[in-house]
Amino acid sequence: MNFDCIVVGGGHAGCEAAHIAAFMGIKTLLITMNINNIADMPCNPSIGGTAKGIIVREIDALGGLMGRIADKSHFQIKMLNSAKGPAVRSLRAQADKITYPKNMLEELKKTQNLEIMEGTVENIVTKDNQIEAVVLKSGQIINTKTLILTTGTYLKSNILIGNENTEGGPHGEPRSNYLSDNLKKLGFEIQRLKTGTPQRIKHSTINFSQLKEEIGDQEYYTFSWDNEPTYKINDQQKCYLLYTNENTHKVILDNLEKSAMYGGYVTGIGPRYCPSIEDKLVRFKDKERHQLFLEPESLYYDEWYLQGFSTSMPRDIQEKMVHSLQGLENAEITKYAYAIEYDAINPLQIKPSLESKVIDGIFTAGQINGTSGYEEAAGQGLIAGINAVLKLKEKEPLILKRNEAYIGVLIDDLVTKGTNEPYRMLTSRAEYRLILRHDNADLRLRDLAWKIGSITKEQYEKTKKKKEEISSLITLLKNEKIKLNEENKNKLKQLNIDLSASKSFYELLKRPDFNLKITEEFLEIPYENLIKEQVEIAIKYEGYINKTERDIERMLKLEEKLIPTDINYDNIKNIASEARQKLKKVRPLSIGQAARISGVNPSDISILAVYLKKEYSKND
Repeated sequence: MNFDCIVVGGGHAGCEAAHIAAFMGIKTLLITMNINNIADMPCNPSIGGTAKGIIVREIDALGGLMGRIADKSHFQIKMLNSAKGPAVRSLRAQADKITYPKNMLEELKKTQNLEIMEGTVENIVTKDNQIEAVVLKSGQIINTKTLILTTGTYLKSNILIGNENTEGGPHGEPRSNYLSDNLKKLGFEIQRLKTGTPQRIKHSTINFSQLKEEIGDQEYYTFSWDNEPTYKINDQQKCYLLYTNENTHKVILDNLEKSAMYGGYVTGIGPRYCPSIEDKLVRFKDKERHQLFLEPESLYYDEWYLQGFSTSMPRDIQEKMVHSLQGLENAEITKYAYAIEYDAINPLQIKPSLESKVIDGIFTAGQINGTSGYEEAAGQGLIAGINAVLKLKEKEPLILKRNEAYIGVLIDDLVTKGTNEPYRMLTSRAEYRLILRHDNADLRLRDLAWKIGSITKEQYEKTKKKKEEISSLITLLKNEKIKLNEENKNKLKQLNIDLSASKSFYELLKRPDFNLKITEEFLEIPYENLIKEQVEIAIKYEGYINKTERDIERMLKLEEKLIPTDINYDNIKNIASEARQKLKKVRPLSIGQAARISGVNPSDISILAVYLKKEYSKND
């Protein structure tokens, strides 16, 4: 068997990688250990969230599947931070754990150029430092020109509950025993990471009357720019809010040494920004309570997810912990929480294209790169799939800059700074978040997607039309002035708006007491709400956006100062030894990337810039 691209792993990264590679016209094979686990959600079946919802919109803008499938599969959706500025707003949907994987598998099965097979990849065949084939557990050898590894948490994974240590992947599935060892033999640096999941609670044993309801938004939303809402607002499933208490904390702290983490049974490093409940109590001793959510996993069975209560405590302690919570005094645990350890590679060994620096033609995406989260995995899988195709077509890779996408920030952080704990995307990681908003992902990325061939002409034309309408509305608002006749003066007075001279609506919209809804009292605006939203944000935040654009210009100038691939950092005198070591490890593509490497100081960058000017300008 021969393929242009093989994708190993059917999680969120693998689904995106396989789909986009096939969509872009190359013969693709997706190999997964269990076809029923494709797009599985071993942790919370939610899509989106703070920063993550923006990634989902970017995935959709670039031709990916996650947003489209989430729109078909959720039973509650909310806009987070809706009362705050547009830079931090994100969609979050509670997806159905049965429906989402089912819809994803259906989409993959109808994708042309894509085959799916069950199997376990145990080894990789290379020749002259280039990928040639994969070897399955059965002994079968399958040839390929490119390989994308999206192995999730299955590489030599162990399930930890108290002092119990069981070999296996999520849900007790078989793990991959040999692939990470064979990657190590090829030169990949392997690190051990940890993540975890909380208990599942039987619905009928929860006293919901003691809990605070969390309902979906009373406004229709979709992740995908190409979908219309298919749900009914008033039929959305409720979720519930609750808190830990003094008794909960006593149970945990009295038994701390019994947890796998604090009992010394864990060797992997866990996620700082999604810690276990015992870790929260140790690190945040001053907090009297911690917020938890109860969320249904599916409409087809009776299990609820206790978000925020991840732990590796023994089962008997978990019973006491759960029963200490208000509303869960008589709750039945259907699945106990656990920690899971697994192998991952050092992301400093991958390029910004997500191709390995170790073996030509091998790409990696998702948790194997040290990240956590479905959305982070899917975004990487999409970029890995796109770049595998572009490599086969002998085209330049798609490398998203930090000012272009959260996905660009995510990948740049990984390949430039590395990570020794599961990386999670946060809005604070993006220095240009005012222009990396959930509402403009299509405007930012669909031109790029059209150029590389990852979206359809219909999708491109839709975005092109949207840009034209935005421009037309801005022109209209600049050209039209409010008329200060008696009728309008009375309206303004009723609105408590003081206006002494006629001004354009564009200028008026810069005022905090004026908005487009008020504008429509005086001027007909024949555009849909999405267009109005874009225009209002552009005008209201014009000063901040212009400042951000100036910052981006300075950043891009540093990105344009390329570092030759053949540079020998040992020849540069006076840079710090740590900087020299990091530069040799990362091998940055530009001065801008070099400046973001941990341990490389501004003085080192100045010395590097002088060296490049002196040694390489004479060769121009």
